[in-house]
Amino acid sequence: MSDFRLKVFYSVAKNLSFTKASQELFVSQPAITKHIRELESLYQVRLFNRMGSRISLTEGGKLLLEHCEQILADYRRLEYDMHLLNNEYSGQLRLGASTTIAQYVLPPILARFTERYPKIKVSLIDTNSRNIEVAIQNHDIDLGMVEGVFRLPNLKYEPFLCDELVVVADSRQSAKLPEELAIEEFVQLPLVLRERGSGTLDTIEMVLAEHGLKLSSLNVIMNLGGTEGIKSFIGYSNAAGIVSIQSVSRELREGMFRVLEVDDLSFKRHFCFVQAQGQEEPMVSKFMRFVRKYLEEEKFPGHIVEKSY
Repeated sequence: MSDFRLKVFYSVAKNLSFTKASQELFVSQPAITKHIRELESLYQVRLFNRMGSRISLTEGGKLLLEHCEQILADYRRLEYDMHLLNNEYSGQLRLGASTTIAQYVLPPILARFTERYPKIKVSLIDTNSRNIEVAIQNHDIDLGMVEGVFRLPNLKYEPFLCDELVVVADSRQSAKLPEELAIEEFVQLPLVLRERGSGTLDTIEMVLAEHGLKLSSLNVIMNLGGTEGIKSFIGYSNAAGIVSIQSVSRELREGMFRVLEVDDLSFKRHFCFVQAQGQEEPMVSKFMRFVRKYLEEEKFPGHIVEKSY
C-alpha cells in the first residue's frame, strides 16, 4: 500500500547507490532513476548530489530520509494491525544478530517462527555486535540480538539468555595440557580469538580487566572473524580458542574438543535483544515473546524469562 517511490528513495539513500537499490528491490536501474526524478519533481528539490559515479544526500534528501523512515515504519505497523483484525499475522520483520547467536541459537527458532507465521517476511543480518548496534541506530533493522557486555545509552537492551565462554582445544593436540590451568599458564597458551567489535572479545576483555590483565597480556597468535573459523583452526594446531559453549556442544559431546579450566576465570555474559528507545513495534514484541517462550518450552539452559535494563 505504501508509495513505492518512497521505498525506492529509501533504498537509494541507505545504499548511496542506484545500482544497489536496483538489486535490492528487483527493479531496473532506469525505473529507479525515474522514481527518484518523480519525487524531485513533486517536491521541487534535488534529493541527491551526483559526483561522477558517486552520490550523496542533499539537505532536502536528508530531510526526506528522516520522514521516510517514520512513514515506512508506520506503514509496517498499519499492515500488521489491519491483518490482525482477521486474526492474521502479516508484515515484515528485519532482524540482526551477532554471529554466535545467528549461527547457534536462532536457526531452530526462526524455523519454528516462519512455520507458525508464514505471512511474516523475516530477513536476518549476521555480523558482529558493534555492527548490529549501528544497524539499529541507522534504522536498517527492527530488532538486534547481541552478545556484548557494553551498552550504548541511546539503545534499549533486554537479556534473554545466559551464555558462557569456554577455553577449548583439540583433544589430541592438547593431550599433554592439564585439565585446569593457573592464570600464569593460561597467559602463555597460544590463543585464537574473535575480531575487534565482537561481543565475545568484549566479554574476554572485561573479565581480564577484573583480574588486572589486558588483552595484550595473552599470547594471541591470530584474530578471526567467526567462531567456525576458530574451531577449524584449533583442529589443526596446538592453539586454544575462547568461544561460546553453545558453539562447541557437539564437538565436546563427541570428544573432539576439551574444555580447559582456568583458575578464578569465568567468562559469563548475557545474550540481549537490542532496539531503539521509544515505541516498540508490535511485530518486534511478538517475536521477542516467541523467542522467550521457545527457550522456556525447549528447556534451553540459561533462558531468562524477562528483565530489562
